[in-house]
Amino acid sequence: MMIPADSPFHPDNEAGYQRWRTAKLAGYPTRGEDLIVEVRDPHALTDTEYRAVLERVARTNMVIYATSLGEAEDKAAVRALSAQFGLTRLDANWLADEDGISSLTPRDEGGEKRGDYIPYTHHRIRWHTDGYYNPEPRRILAMTLHCVREAEQGGDNELYDQDLAYIQLRDSNPEFIRALMAPDAMTIPARVDEIDGERPAEPGPVFLVDPASGGLHLRYTARTKSIAWKDDPDTQAAVKAIEDLLASQPAGWFRLKLQPGMGLLCNNVLHTRDGFTDTPERRRLLYRARYHDRIRDLRGLT
Repeated sequence: MMIPADSPFHPDNEAGYQRWRTAKLAGYPTRGEDLIVEVRDPHALTDTEYRAVLERVARTNMVIYATSLGEAEDKAAVRALSAQFGLTRLDANWLADEDGISSLTPRDEGGEKRGDYIPYTHHRIRWHTDGYYNPEPRRILAMTLHCVREAEQGGDNELYDQDLAYIQLRDSNPEFIRALMAPDAMTIPARVDEIDGERPAEPGPVFLVDPASGGLHLRYTARTKSIAWKDDPDTQAAVKAIEDLLASQPAGWFRLKLQPGMGLLCNNVLHTRDGFTDTPERRRLLYRARYHDRIRDLRGLT
C-alpha cells in the first residue's frame, strides 16, 4: 500500500483519520447554491473571488463559478481561469480538440466516430471520475467543465465529493478501504488506444493519495463494460457498497444544471450526467479541460 503511514487516509492511522474527518465534516455545505462563486473576469480573478473559490474547493473539492460570458465560445477564458489555480498540464487525448480542450456536443446522429463515445451522445452517463482508464503517469487530478449552451431538456449533473465517499465507506467497514486501495482492485482490460496503440491490461487501486498534495484521488466507474473488479469477497462487497452509497443520494450529494457562462472546477469529483434532448440547430455545448495537476493556491492567500 503506497500511502504514507501518517496520512489520514491510511487505514491504520485511526487518530489522524478522526481528526481529518471532524475537520472535513464541520460546516459542510448542504445546498448546491453554496458552491457558487460569482466571477467578474475569468482571466483575472480578484483576491476576494480567488479566496472564495479556494475555500469551496478546500471544503468540497469543487466549486461552481458563474461568469457573464453567456454563450460566448471562449476557451481562452476557461484556460485562464484554470491556470490561476495551477492547472496547466492538459490531458492529451485523441477526442480532444487541437488545443487539448474537448468540445462536448452530440455527434451521434451523423456517423462521426466520436459519436461512439458516450460524452458525445445524448445518453446518460453513470457515476464516474474522469480518466479512470488512464495509466498512472496520466492520472486526471482535476478538471474544468464549462457550459456554453445548455440542453433544451435534461443534461443535469450530479456531484459527490470523493472524500465523503471515503468517509462513508471507512465508517461502514474499514476493510472496504483496504480492498479498494489494493494495487489490483480495478483493472482496465487490454485494449487499442488511438494515442498509444495497443495497451496492456492496467490494474490499479480505486482510492489512492496524490504524493504532491497528500489529497485523496479516486478512480471509479459504474460502467460494467471494459472494467474488471478483483474477484475476491472484500472487493466485491466494497464495490456493492459504493453502488449502494451513490444510489442513496447521501448527504453532500448535489444536483445541478450548468447554465451558459457557468462551470465546474474540481479535483475530479464523482459525477454523472442525465440524458438530454436538443436540436441539430442548437446543440448543447460544454468545454471540458482535464488536467494532470491538482487545484492549488498560487497566490498564497490561504
